[in-house]
This record gives sequence, C-alpha cells and structure tokens, in this order.
Amino acid sequence: MDDAESQPAEPEPDRPGRPEPAPAADGTGPRGVPAVRAAPLLGLASLVVVVAGLRVSGGVVAPIFLGLVLVLTVAPLVPVLRRRGMPGGLGVVVVVVASYAILLAFVAALAYAVAQLAGLLPTYAAQLDALVTSAYGALAAIGVDSAQIASALGQINLGSVIGFLQGLLGQLAGTVSVLALILTVLLFMAVDSGSVPERLRSIEASRPGVVAGLRSFADGTRRFVLVYTIFGLIIAVLDVIVLTVLGVPLPFVFGLVALIANYIPSIGFIIAMAPPALLALLDGGPELMLAVIGSFAVINVVLQTFVQPRFVGEAVGLSITITFLSVVFWGWVLGVLGALLAIPLTLLAKALLVDVDPRNRWINAFLADRPPPADGPAGA
Repeated sequence: MDDAESQPAEPEPDRPGRPEPAPAADGTGPRGVPAVRAAPLLGLASLVVVVAGLRVSGGVVAPIFLGLVLVLTVAPLVPVLRRRGMPGGLGVVVVVVASYAILLAFVAALAYAVAQLAGLLPTYAAQLDALVTSAYGALAAIGVDSAQIASALGQINLGSVIGFLQGLLGQLAGTVSVLALILTVLLFMAVDSGSVPERLRSIEASRPGVVAGLRSFADGTRRFVLVYTIFGLIIAVLDVIVLTVLGVPLPFVFGLVALIANYIPSIGFIIAMAPPALLALLDGGPELMLAVIGSFAVINVVLQTFVQPRFVGEAVGLSITITFLSVVFWGWVLGVLGALLAIPLTLLAKALLVDVDPRNRWINAFLADRPPPADGPAGA
C-alpha cells in the first residue's frame, strides 16, 4: 500500500461558495466551536462606540445638528416660493436669512435674559442675608445642631449664583467660533436643501426604507418645532401676565426663559420656574414665592402635562416616557444642546436604527405614543 493511502486524508480547505455545515444539536459548530450569533453583540458594541464618540465630539456635533434642525424647519419655504414664481436662488437666500434670524434671535434672547438676571441679583444681597438669618433661627428652634446649620446655610449666597450667571454669559460671548461654524453649516445646508428631494427619489427604488425613515425624521422634526413653539409662546405669554400681576421683577425676561425652556420636554417647566420663584422669594418673601410656584404649576402642568403631550405624541409619534428618557440621555451625551434637541435626535436615531430595517420595526410598538395595530392572528 502506498504511503499516501496509509496517511489520514487532510481536511479539504474551505472554498468560496461552499455551504457552511449546520451547527450540531448541542449548539457547537463543525469543529466544536460554540455557534454564537455575533451580529447582535457587534451591533451593541458599535452603538457603544458611537455614543462614546458623540460624547467626545459633542461640541461640534450638537451645533451642526442644530443647524440641520433649523434648515429642516425653514426648507419648506423653497417650494412655496417657487410656486409663487420666485427663482430657486432667491428661495435659497430666503432659507439662509430665515435660519440666521432664528439662530441669532435665540442666542440674543438667552444672552439678554442672563445679563438682566446677573445685573439685578446683587441688589438683593441684604434680603438674602435676612432670609438666611431667619432660617438659621428657625432651624435652631427645632433643635438642629448649629454646626449642621452652618454647613447647610453656608453654601447659600448670591455670589455663587451671580458667578454662575456671569460664567454662562461669558460662555455665550465666547461661542463666536461655534456660532461661526453653525452659520457656515447653515449656508451650505441651505444651498443643498433644494436638491435633497431629487436625491431621495434617486435612491427610493433601491432603499425605500432609508428614504421613508429620513422623510419621517424630517416631518417629525418640523412638527416638533411647530408644536413646541406654539405652546412655548402660549406658556410664555401666560407667565408674563401672571408675573406682572404679582409684581415680580423682569416678567418679560422670565417669559423668554419659559419659551426657550419649553423646548426641553418634561424638565423645562422646572428650569423656567426656578429663577422667578427665587426672585419672588427675595423680593416679596415666601408668600410671593408660593404664589409664583402655584401659578406656574397651574399653567405649565395643565398645558405641558395634559394638553401638549397629546399634540406632541400625534406630531412626533413618541411616547411620554421615551420623550423624557430622550432628554436625560441626549443631555448626558451632548450637554445643554442635546437636551434642547432631544426629540429631533431621537427621531433621527429611530429613523436610522428602526425605520430603515423591517426586522427592527417591531420596536416601534414600545416607542410610539400609541400601540400600532396587531400585525397577525396572534395579536387578534
């Protein structure tokens, strides 16, 4: 017998196109290796890397996304103007000017509010000292240790609040480079916005899920901006009226704060209420502060808890829980701008991760404001 016949045959190397042997009943592969499906683990690992990258680059990503939201908001003006006979180039100019106006008005309103608060609070130093002294006496009367009182009340001073506001104002003044980046991105996005519908139509036949997801994101973002702006204006006007009647200083400033804070779902109410409540405490005592808190609670809770979520749910298709969690998550990832843009960011993530893949669309049952209809006999 030949030597070749006496030696065991070598395993035939894998060739392209050769089917992979099925896993054994015990879950092992052809050579005893566990047959683990790596795709979900790879997807989760990729998601973690993306989130980490967003946290590191949030200072650039968040302003660029803000520019995208602004362009999406005003882009529908272009076809409207074209139907009225305006040349396409002039339509792009209108989009650029409108986007610039919205952005600059937002920054100017925020800077004005912070500057007004920082300039007014030092006049209430004596009132704050009197309140701290009164609180010290009340706590001592109920038996609280003096060292604990000093530790608790020693942190309460206008200097820290004013320093925070001045630092915030300095940050706003120092964001010239970021503002220039946003303005430049807005210009380029506005120029390209006219060709986006044609680009989407060119890939719709081969990638219908991607096109549907991106259109859903754009429509949802526009509805979010519209609904939150309308309700923010209503809340701001009511807050200004209440603060004017109660005699709280800077009612229009706090109206601006309420309008801006309304874009932060769930916790914007607390952000808008805290400054006027503090100023009311310093200006008129606990009674005026409680009046402000009660008035804001009635206005904001009724509108933001019972009325606005119904319109927001129908507008963007997200449940109240997902809306709140999106603020927490995107605020952690991208900071203040992430909280302001939490809903558009969530809509984009939903479009890219859920809507584009039919296998993932079942997740919409847990994201939507209302359950979708049953898709088969099992749900009937």
